[in-house]
Amino acid sequence: MYRVNRVKMTTSLTLYYLLQFCGHSWIFTNMTARLLFFGKDSFADTFYTIGLVMQACQLLSALELILPLLGNQQHRFLPSFLQVTERLVILFVVITSQEEVQSKCVVCALFFLWNMWDVVRYSYYMLTAVGMNYPPVTWLKHTWWIPVYPLSVLAEVYTIYESLPYFESLGTYSFTATLPVVVSVHFPYILKVYMIVLTAGMFYICNHLFMERKTYLRAKSAKLKAK
Repeated sequence: MYRVNRVKMTTSLTLYYLLQFCGHSWIFTNMTARLLFFGKDSFADTFYTIGLVMQACQLLSALELILPLLGNQQHRFLPSFLQVTERLVILFVVITSQEEVQSKCVVCALFFLWNMWDVVRYSYYMLTAVGMNYPPVTWLKHTWWIPVYPLSVLAEVYTIYESLPYFESLGTYSFTATLPVVVSVHFPYILKVYMIVLTAGMFYICNHLFMERKTYLRAKSAKLKAK
Protein backbone atom coordinates (compact mmCIF):
# COMPACT_ATOMS: atom_id res chain seq x y z
CA MET A 1 0.00 0.00 0.00
CA TYR A 2 2.82 2.40 0.91
CA ARG A 3 4.61 1.55 -2.32
CA VAL A 4 1.47 2.19 -4.39
CA ASN A 5 0.93 5.56 -2.70
CA ARG A 6 4.56 6.48 -3.28
CA VAL A 7 4.29 5.59 -6.98
CA LYS A 8 1.14 7.71 -7.26
CA MET A 9 2.88 10.60 -5.51
CA THR A 10 5.90 10.35 -7.81
CA THR A 11 3.68 10.22 -10.89
CA SER A 12 1.64 13.21 -9.74
CA LEU A 13 4.75 15.25 -8.96
CA THR A 14 6.33 14.38 -12.30
CA LEU A 15 3.20 15.41 -14.21
CA TYR A 16 2.95 18.63 -12.20
CA TYR A 17 6.58 19.58 -12.84
CA LEU A 18 6.26 18.59 -16.51
CA LEU A 19 3.18 20.77 -16.89
CA GLN A 20 4.92 23.72 -15.25
CA PHE A 21 8.04 23.19 -17.35
CA CYS A 22 6.01 23.11 -20.58
CA GLY A 23 4.03 26.20 -19.58
CA HIS A 24 7.05 28.29 -18.64
CA SER A 25 9.03 27.04 -21.64
CA TRP A 26 6.19 28.11 -23.93
CA ILE A 27 6.06 31.55 -22.31
CA PHE A 28 9.82 32.03 -22.52
CA THR A 29 10.02 30.83 -26.14
CA ASN A 30 7.05 32.97 -27.15
CA MET A 31 8.49 36.09 -25.51
CA THR A 32 11.93 35.50 -27.01
CA ALA A 33 10.52 35.00 -30.53
CA ARG A 34 8.36 38.12 -30.26
CA LEU A 35 11.32 40.16 -29.02
CA LEU A 36 13.48 38.98 -31.94
CA PHE A 37 10.77 39.68 -34.52
CA PHE A 38 9.18 42.86 -33.17
CA GLY A 39 11.85 44.33 -30.90
CA LYS A 40 10.66 46.93 -28.41
CA ASP A 41 7.18 46.91 -29.98
CA SER A 42 6.61 43.51 -28.38
CA PHE A 43 6.72 45.03 -24.86
CA ALA A 44 3.36 46.75 -25.15
CA ASP A 45 1.26 43.61 -25.63
CA THR A 46 3.36 41.05 -23.76
CA PHE A 47 0.69 40.64 -21.10
CA TYR A 48 -2.11 40.25 -23.65
CA THR A 49 -0.15 37.55 -25.46
CA ILE A 50 1.05 35.36 -22.61
CA GLY A 51 -0.85 36.70 -19.60
CA LEU A 52 -3.44 33.90 -19.49
CA VAL A 53 -0.82 31.14 -19.53
CA MET A 54 1.24 33.01 -16.94
CA GLN A 55 -1.79 33.31 -14.67
CA ALA A 56 -2.54 29.60 -15.05
CA CYS A 57 1.06 28.63 -14.18
CA GLN A 58 1.19 30.90 -11.14
CA LEU A 59 -2.18 29.71 -9.84
CA LEU A 60 -1.01 26.14 -10.30
CA SER A 61 2.14 26.91 -8.30
CA ALA A 62 -0.06 27.32 -5.21
CA LEU A 63 -0.01 23.50 -5.04
CA GLU A 64 3.63 23.81 -3.93
CA LEU A 65 2.38 25.04 -0.57
CA ILE A 66 0.89 21.59 0.03
CA LEU A 67 4.00 19.60 -0.93
CA PRO A 68 6.00 20.28 2.28
CA LEU A 69 3.00 19.09 4.30
CA LEU A 70 3.10 15.82 2.33
CA GLY A 71 6.74 15.29 3.24
CA ASN A 72 8.32 16.52 0.00
CA GLN A 73 11.87 17.53 0.92
CA GLN A 74 12.47 19.64 -2.20
CA HIS A 75 10.14 22.34 -0.94
CA ARG A 76 10.24 24.11 2.42
CA PHE A 77 6.98 25.75 3.43
CA LEU A 78 8.12 29.28 4.31
CA PRO A 79 10.38 29.87 1.26
CA SER A 80 7.71 28.35 -1.00
CA PHE A 81 5.00 30.46 0.64
CA LEU A 82 7.00 33.68 0.16
CA GLN A 83 7.85 32.96 -3.47
CA VAL A 84 4.34 31.85 -4.45
CA THR A 85 2.50 34.67 -2.68
CA GLU A 86 4.82 37.42 -3.93
CA ARG A 87 4.17 36.38 -7.51
CA LEU A 88 0.42 36.02 -7.03
CA VAL A 89 0.23 39.49 -5.47
CA ILE A 90 2.34 41.10 -8.20
CA LEU A 91 0.57 39.33 -11.07
CA PHE A 92 -3.06 39.49 -9.97
CA VAL A 93 -3.26 42.46 -7.60
CA VAL A 94 -0.78 44.84 -9.23
CA ILE A 95 -0.55 43.95 -12.94
CA THR A 96 -3.88 42.35 -13.82
CA SER A 97 -5.94 44.97 -11.97
CA GLN A 98 -4.25 47.95 -13.66
CA GLU A 99 -4.45 47.85 -17.45
CA GLU A 100 -2.04 50.77 -17.76
CA VAL A 101 0.69 48.78 -15.98
CA GLN A 102 0.35 45.79 -18.30
CA SER A 103 2.06 47.57 -21.20
CA LYS A 104 5.07 48.71 -19.15
CA CYS A 105 8.52 47.45 -20.19
CA VAL A 106 9.18 46.31 -16.64
CA VAL A 107 6.37 43.74 -16.92
CA CYS A 108 8.09 42.16 -19.92
CA ALA A 109 11.42 42.14 -18.04
CA LEU A 110 9.75 40.64 -14.97
CA PHE A 111 8.12 37.84 -16.96
CA PHE A 112 11.47 37.08 -18.62
CA LEU A 113 13.20 36.82 -15.25
CA TRP A 114 10.47 34.66 -13.72
CA ASN A 115 10.61 32.21 -16.61
CA MET A 116 14.40 32.14 -16.88
CA TRP A 117 14.40 30.79 -13.33
CA ASP A 118 11.33 28.58 -13.57
CA VAL A 119 12.45 26.70 -16.69
CA VAL A 120 15.62 25.69 -14.86
CA ARG A 121 14.12 24.81 -11.49
CA TYR A 122 11.17 22.83 -12.89
CA SER A 123 13.58 20.89 -15.12
CA TYR A 124 15.56 20.01 -12.00
CA TYR A 125 12.47 19.09 -9.96
CA MET A 126 11.08 16.94 -12.79
CA LEU A 127 14.33 14.99 -13.17
CA THR A 128 14.66 14.58 -9.40
CA ALA A 129 11.08 13.30 -9.11
CA VAL A 130 11.89 10.40 -11.47
CA GLY A 131 15.23 9.69 -9.75
CA MET A 132 17.50 11.20 -12.41
CA ASN A 133 20.49 13.43 -11.78
CA TYR A 134 21.70 15.51 -14.73
CA PRO A 135 24.71 17.47 -13.38
CA PRO A 136 24.42 20.57 -15.65
CA VAL A 137 20.77 21.07 -14.66
CA THR A 138 21.57 20.49 -10.99
CA TRP A 139 24.40 23.02 -11.14
CA LEU A 140 22.16 25.56 -12.89
CA LYS A 141 19.41 25.11 -10.30
CA HIS A 142 21.82 25.90 -7.49
CA THR A 143 23.63 28.73 -9.31
CA TRP A 144 21.30 30.45 -11.78
CA TRP A 145 19.25 32.04 -8.98
CA ILE A 146 22.23 34.19 -7.92
CA PRO A 147 21.75 36.78 -10.69
CA VAL A 148 18.14 36.01 -11.64
CA TYR A 149 16.24 35.93 -8.34
CA PRO A 150 17.46 39.28 -6.88
CA LEU A 151 16.86 40.93 -10.26
CA SER A 152 13.33 39.53 -10.39
CA VAL A 153 12.55 40.92 -6.92
CA LEU A 154 13.92 44.33 -7.95
CA ALA A 155 11.68 44.14 -11.03
CA GLU A 156 8.71 43.30 -8.78
CA VAL A 157 9.45 46.30 -6.56
CA TYR A 158 9.77 48.57 -9.60
CA THR A 159 6.50 47.21 -11.01
CA ILE A 160 4.77 48.22 -7.78
CA TYR A 161 6.44 51.63 -7.96
CA GLU A 162 5.18 52.10 -11.52
CA SER A 163 1.65 51.12 -10.47
CA LEU A 164 1.37 53.55 -7.55
CA PRO A 165 0.15 56.58 -9.59
CA TYR A 166 -2.68 54.48 -11.05
CA PHE A 167 -3.76 53.14 -7.66
CA GLU A 168 -3.63 56.73 -6.37
CA SER A 169 -5.73 58.23 -9.17
CA LEU A 170 -8.24 55.38 -9.58
CA GLY A 171 -8.55 54.45 -5.91
CA THR A 172 -8.45 50.73 -6.69
CA TYR A 173 -8.82 48.61 -3.52
CA SER A 174 -8.95 51.76 -1.36
CA PHE A 175 -12.07 52.13 0.76
CA THR A 176 -13.60 53.70 3.85
CA ALA A 177 -15.79 51.63 6.15
CA THR A 178 -17.98 52.96 8.96
CA LEU A 179 -17.72 50.56 11.87
CA PRO A 180 -17.78 51.53 15.54
CA VAL A 181 -14.94 53.71 14.25
CA VAL A 182 -14.26 54.95 10.73
CA VAL A 183 -11.71 52.72 9.01
CA SER A 184 -9.99 54.10 5.94
CA VAL A 185 -7.70 51.94 3.81
CA HIS A 186 -5.47 53.69 1.30
CA PHE A 187 -4.10 50.85 -0.83
CA PRO A 188 -0.97 52.65 -2.12
CA TYR A 189 0.28 52.79 1.48
CA ILE A 190 -0.10 49.02 1.71
CA LEU A 191 1.86 48.60 -1.52
CA LYS A 192 4.65 50.80 -0.21
CA VAL A 193 4.92 48.64 2.89
CA TYR A 194 4.82 45.54 0.70
CA MET A 195 7.82 46.83 -1.26
CA ILE A 196 9.80 46.70 1.99
CA VAL A 197 8.43 43.24 2.79
CA LEU A 198 9.53 42.00 -0.66
CA THR A 199 13.05 43.25 -0.08
CA ALA A 200 13.24 41.63 3.37
CA GLY A 201 11.83 38.39 1.96
CA MET A 202 14.46 38.44 -0.79
CA PHE A 203 17.27 38.30 1.78
CA TYR A 204 15.58 35.40 3.58
CA ILE A 205 15.05 33.38 0.39
CA CYS A 206 18.55 34.17 -0.90
CA ASN A 207 19.96 32.87 2.37
CA HIS A 208 17.83 29.71 2.04
CA LEU A 209 19.00 29.15 -1.55
CA PHE A 210 22.59 29.88 -0.56
CA MET A 211 22.46 27.20 2.15
CA GLU A 212 21.03 24.73 -0.38
CA ARG A 213 23.86 25.60 -2.77
CA LYS A 214 26.42 25.19 0.01
CA THR A 215 25.06 21.72 0.82
CA TYR A 216 25.13 20.81 -2.89
CA LEU A 217 28.73 21.96 -3.34
CA ARG A 218 29.82 20.13 -0.18
CA ALA A 219 28.22 16.90 -1.40
CA LYS A 220 29.76 17.36 -4.84
CA SER A 221 33.19 17.95 -3.34
CA ALA A 222 32.88 14.86 -1.15
CA LYS A 223 31.87 12.77 -4.16
CA LEU A 224 34.90 13.97 -6.14
CA LYS A 225 37.23 13.20 -3.22
CA ALA A 226 35.74 9.71 -2.92
CA LYS A 227 36.72 9.01 -6.51
